Amino acid sequence: MKRILITRPRLQADAFAQELQAAGFEPIFFPVIEIRPMEDMGQLDRALKGLQKYHWVIFTSVNAVDVVFERIPAGLLTADTALPRVAAIGPKTAEALAKRGITPAFVPDEYVAEAILPGLGDLCDKWVFLPRAEIARKLLPEAIAAAGGFAHEVAVYKTLPAVPDPAGLAALREGVDFITLTSPSTVQNFCSIMRSQGLDPLHLPGAPVFACIGPITEAAAREEGLQGLVTANEYTSHGLVELISNLSKGQ
Repeated sequence: MKRILITRPRLQADAFAQELQAAGFEPIFFPVIEIRPMEDMGQLDRALKGLQKYHWVIFTSVNAVDVVFERIPAGLLTADTALPRVAAIGPKTAEALAKRGITPAFVPDEYVAEAILPGLGDLCDKWVFLPRAEIARKLLPEAIAAAGGFAHEVAVYKTLPAVPDPAGLAALREGVDFITLTSPSTVQNFCSIMRSQGLDPLHLPGAPVFACIGPITEAAAREEGLQGLVTANEYTSHGLVELISNLSKGQ
């Protein structure tokens, strides 16, 4: 049975692990990042109080949805048609919104931030609220500005390195078949943890294949010098399972 290392935060890994098990693989939990809300929520609270000024709110991750809806008054986004439209990047983000009674007005077919711009209409002189990670790519706010709009970025959560899991480390030293990478942060922290534990991420036991959730994660992996990269066609955990399954059948 092929062993698949899961590097995403532990609280977000169960559904992925269950799908891997159902496909005949052995999932191994090895979270390399933790998600934590920002300590100071003043900027977010002020933005939420003035939501009427925004034309759109764009959620780029489930993490952003979780943090914002911990702070937002219940039902605010559905209570008044004058409030902004909501866009979501990726089906999981849209699903997280749906659980809170929000149907996104737009979800792009490609699950990357820059793909969302064509669905937002005329942004000239319009404000767009972007609740995001503390460290986030600048392509989306730059594209909004280029379209004549005003992007208001607010950091609502941050990613921190996780404490290495002993069982996961033991599995890595023995050799795993695939290592799944789901964001640039997981790439960077995985490599950092490997080096801190005396392992070379470029030459791991068993020469595992690095399975990337999408092209942005793949680009981050290439920057780290990782080899043996493959990338899912659908930029989701389900896409990763399909990718790994197809590759395993061909081996």
